[in-house]
Amino acid sequence: MNKLRVLIVDDEPLARLRMRGLLADCLNPAVDVVAEAGSGAEALHALALHEVDAVLLDIHMPGLDGLALAAKLKSQAQAAAVVFVTAHAEHALQAFELDAVDYLTKPVRRARLQEALVRVQQRLGRAAAVAPAVAEPLEQAMLVVSDRGRVLRIPVADVVYLKAEMKYVTLRTLEHTYVLDDALTDLEQRLGEVVLRIHRNAVVSKAAVRALERRALPASDTEEAGEGWAVQVAPSGEWLAVSRRQVAAVREAIEAGSL
Repeated sequence: MNKLRVLIVDDEPLARLRMRGLLADCLNPAVDVVAEAGSGAEALHALALHEVDAVLLDIHMPGLDGLALAAKLKSQAQAAAVVFVTAHAEHALQAFELDAVDYLTKPVRRARLQEALVRVQQRLGRAAAVAPAVAEPLEQAMLVVSDRGRVLRIPVADVVYLKAEMKYVTLRTLEHTYVLDDALTDLEQRLGEVVLRIHRNAVVSKAAVRALERRALPASDTEEAGEGWAVQVAPSGEWLAVSRRQVAAVREAIEAGSL
């Protein structure tokens, strides 16, 4: 199988040397380091000279930093995959918004680097040489969120609903509940057609909706106390209030078979 062609970008020569050593120990997939760069500008020059599958990219560098370079690469057709390698964990959310394949924090362990390379291989659509070593589905869609300071990657397929409560948003997945710092409208936009707005304070996964009925609802969950429309979501069986202005859209989606 062809080796992954990698560009190492880091302003510290010793960090680049250590990365070369780690890459030399990675056998599945095997790697060919085609060039090194000590800045964003040098990286752009190297990319113009070499065909590169992946860029192992530091963030804090003089001049064009790693995030700015990744933004430039994202705008290019058939751009190299980006794996951030940095000592700073606080940029992970922004990194994944730039479509990074992975985010490694220094000091990097060989096993963690190997995992990132496999993700690059998957992004490129190449089969792994040893299939049993990777059990994950290829490049499943992820929602990157901030959970009280932690940056998490949540499989979009696991999302059941999101509900705005006070200053936070509750994300309910198939197995967990998270309290997010993100705005509900921003999360809704990032999930796109996967979710449906049912209330000013709630969106649900279309795949999770099981029924739309009139039910007795608490006054805190609807515009009026008493009876109102609600959807039932799986697997918990919870009922979530549907505002009067959203009932028609929910019913239409159910009848159209998109729920």
